Amino acid sequence: MCAAPNIEANLLEMNEDQVEAWVKPIVCRVEVDLPNWMAALTGHKDWEVFNEEETDDYMTYAMRLGRQEAEVTLYHSGYAVVDVDGESLFNGTLTNGQNACAQLSYFNAENGEPITFN
Repeated sequence: MCAAPNIEANLLEMNEDQVEAWVKPIVCRVEVDLPNWMAALTGHKDWEVFNEEETDDYMTYAMRLGRQEAEVTLYHSGYAVVDVDGESLFNGTLTNGQNACAQLSYFNAENGEPITFN
């Protein structure tokens, strides 16, 4: 049987700044390069955002290119849904490391300061 790690002992070995960093609430958001991502998905450049809405859980962008219209919903969890002219073009996660147009960003929930993980 494996011995459980002594978390309290590990915390005692950390300095006060290190412990403080682990007890602050963190907000995670996905950031997407929409123009380049839409170009990659559709094969067409110059998509234009003409409306956007934000809720606590996601952001929705209404986009158009000529007569084509798209709705892009980006969930803060990293999940996304893209419909072009009413047909599903993408429905999945952006945060699996396979999408160069998306990245996760982390922020301190109390003051909005960016957080970088090593």
